[in-house]
Amino acid sequence: MMTANSPTAHYEEQAKNILKGELKRRGMTYAALAEKLKERGSHDTERNLANKISRGSFTAAFFMMCLDAIGVRQVSLEA
Repeated sequence: MMTANSPTAHYEEQAKNILKGELKRRGMTYAALAEKLKERGSHDTERNLANKISRGSFTAAFFMMCLDAIGVRQVSLEA
């Protein structure tokens, strides 16, 4: 669970915001993301994805799989 004083809190928030922003830019819902992830062997439901992304506490592998599923090829880390 992410806490405000966690050494990784800033990075978890940044990863969450990048992922949510890319979904929004493409007009993609969590349901559509769940379908695309299912094609890659993931069993996350729409609700599970919403919770996981909202928390921001997911693995780098999950982050990369999501970006690949929604077609992101470049990510800017600048705010």
